Amino acid sequence: MLPADAVESFTFAEISLKMRSIFLIGAGRSSASLIEYLLRHADSDGYRLTIGDVSEASASEKAGGHPAARCIRFDINDARLRDEEIKAADLVISLLPAHMHVPVAEACVRFGKHLVTASYVSPEMLALDTAAKQAGVLLLNECGLDPGIDHMSAMEVIDRIRQQDGELLAFRSYTGGLVAPESNDNPWGYKFSWNPRNVILAGQGTARFIEKGNYKYIPYQRLFRQIRKIVVEGAGTFDGYANRDSLSYRKVYGIENIPTMIRGTLRQEGYCAAWDVFVRLGLTDDSYILEQSARMTYAELVEALLPDGFQGEDLPAQVAALCDLDPNGREMDMVRWTGIFEPVTIGLHNVTPAQALQQLLERRWLLRPSDKDMIVMQHEFEYRADGKSWRQYASLIVKGKDNRFTAMAQTVGLPVAIAARRILAGTISMTGVQVPVVADIYRPILEELEALGIRFSERLEQVTAG
Repeated sequence: MLPADAVESFTFAEISLKMRSIFLIGAGRSSASLIEYLLRHADSDGYRLTIGDVSEASASEKAGGHPAARCIRFDINDARLRDEEIKAADLVISLLPAHMHVPVAEACVRFGKHLVTASYVSPEMLALDTAAKQAGVLLLNECGLDPGIDHMSAMEVIDRIRQQDGELLAFRSYTGGLVAPESNDNPWGYKFSWNPRNVILAGQGTARFIEKGNYKYIPYQRLFRQIRKIVVEGAGTFDGYANRDSLSYRKVYGIENIPTMIRGTLRQEGYCAAWDVFVRLGLTDDSYILEQSARMTYAELVEALLPDGFQGEDLPAQVAALCDLDPNGREMDMVRWTGIFEPVTIGLHNVTPAQALQQLLERRWLLRPSDKDMIVMQHEFEYRADGKSWRQYASLIVKGKDNRFTAMAQTVGLPVAIAARRILAGTISMTGVQVPVVADIYRPILEELEALGIRFSERLEQVTAG
């Protein structure tokens, strides 16, 4: 475990005599803990926080009238306003959807401002690496939960194994944004605590990983049928399905020759088998518009997606036959519970099947004010050291406080906020496009997260032959 002392080993307020400014773009679901943290330290550190969002009311509500906060209505497509606000800031945080980061990053490079995001590095972002280095700018990405805390905690263990001259043989990592047991009151064991659209479109593409030296590929249409049972001590047993790309992180982590590496997502048991019904029906397809969707019912949508030979009065039975399921089994009960077979009008113009499904599930998977979500992450490492074989587990379980200060908001927002403070203070001095896999970045962030109650538990066991 990392030491929890000496978290504040420097003085922020003495770094600069002038009042500095952080510009946060986006005040959505994951921003509450980030905003609360930054405003808590604003006076002592000597900065002010500007929060820009399409809804100024949403930004203001999260700022809570704090005197160090300035809230504005912000449209990312307004180039003049975008440049004006970024130029005025000392550091920018973007919580926008991943595809919207690039114009922000380009402006940051142009005006010499550092940027922190919680999103995966896109090819377009990576293309800014040279220009960012020339400008002396850090574009720190993948600094949230997954990606983010997963990288940092994995590298902390991997570096420790290297210090023992150990040989890493396998790395398996799974993370899930779930609902806490005390708030689990639906058959899916799931409620939305982050962007619903990302949940609906999760897993699309082909999952790629390596196992015992063999490359493995799982196309989307089979993804939710090829699951693994993942046991997390203190949390239970979950379904784990593979993320789209586990292979590229071998290079990022410096473990290019590892025989087994897989990164995946956790869901409650039974979720994946039921979700596969939506996949097989085509309800997660976001590539075309439904004609007359405003007048179409959900039952009519399902019937329109069924192939010839599966039409009939008993719609759930036809779907069960298509998916080779027991019409009275658990999976079909879960699908029925969503209301997908009901004669309820979709009521939205020009939407895709995925958007229609999202609207339905947002009603059913609503995180109520008193509900608590839960983050579960587990790393499993297999390695040889000192002539012995070892298996190391590192597990994280975090529960939210309510539907605002969720576990998701804490684990996405806090590492971003901690990184921003340290960049502003000059204790993180790298430039270019980076992710938090070097000790100078991940160690102080993990130490402060531990002090804030976000800490991993570890278990080490010797593996005997046979």
